[in-house]
Amino acid sequence: MAKKNIKLDAINKRILATIHKQADLSNQELAELVGLSPSACFQRTKALKEAGYFFNFHTEMDLERICEHMLAYVEVKLHSNTPQARKPFEQAIQDIPEFMDCLRVEGEFHYMMFSCFPNIQALNQVCDDIARNSKLEVKEIKVKTILERTKWYLGYPLEKLKWLE
Repeated sequence: MAKKNIKLDAINKRILATIHKQADLSNQELAELVGLSPSACFQRTKALKEAGYFFNFHTEMDLERICEHMLAYVEVKLHSNTPQARKPFEQAIQDIPEFMDCLRVEGEFHYMMFSCFPNIQALNQVCDDIARNSKLEVKEIKVKTILERTKWYLGYPLEKLKWLE
């Protein structure tokens, strides 16, 4: 299904830039920040969401205060980088929630995944399971444990990017 295009005028851009970094705002607060009536703001926000310009709200959590965990980047190299070889791997990763982000990248490895596991044993077990699954065509896995998170992802730098017309 094709996504509907909506003109990204100055107000729609302000709505997207604001909710991107402050998703917990009420409609009334958002309307005040972007200079619209609550009704107009609600209609525009709803139209932007229905058109697929944004699709989710989430809350950043302080995992250090909530649970035991470990973060790591996991790099994966496949035996072949053809679309047919990538498909089974990409489908399998969808079913592993600990891999929170999976990016196909250029370079020595084909994928880089940001992950959060309860401990190193759980991470190793999942990596071993992936490596053993011959259908996934995994040639090599490299784990880079995160020692300290010195900057949190706080949204895309929309103010520094060129908007599409």
